[in-house]
Amino acid sequence: QVHLVESGGGLVQAGDSLRLSCTASGLTFSSYTMGWFRQAPGKEREFVAGIRRNGDSLSYADSVKDRFTISRDNAKNTVVLQMNRLKSEDTAIYYCVVDREGSGIPRGRTAYEYWGQGTQVTVSS
Repeated sequence: QVHLVESGGGLVQAGDSLRLSCTASGLTFSSYTMGWFRQAPGKEREFVAGIRRNGDSLSYADSVKDRFTISRDNAKNTVVLQMNRLKSEDTAIYYCVVDREGSGIPRGRTAYEYWGQGTQVTVSS
């Protein structure tokens, strides 16, 4: 059974940084693309960032490019989202996700098979 545990969310001020971490179990972690989605109140869940199974390819939403960095450690079954220069519009619940495969980095929700429980990020302006 696949299990994803996210940590690192919290309340920060605009301009601050946060580091989200997700540890996975119950799967061959290095075989799958990993990613992060987020959902703000009243909005659709959206793609934030993704990283291919061996870390050689990354993808970001335009809204976070140059501020967020995704990375993974296949030896520790962990994926990290480093968020810098946070803005109030980054306020959302952030979800760690596992793709159904590992060859690409899809941006659609339906491509991701497993989801974490989510961690709240709140940025005050």
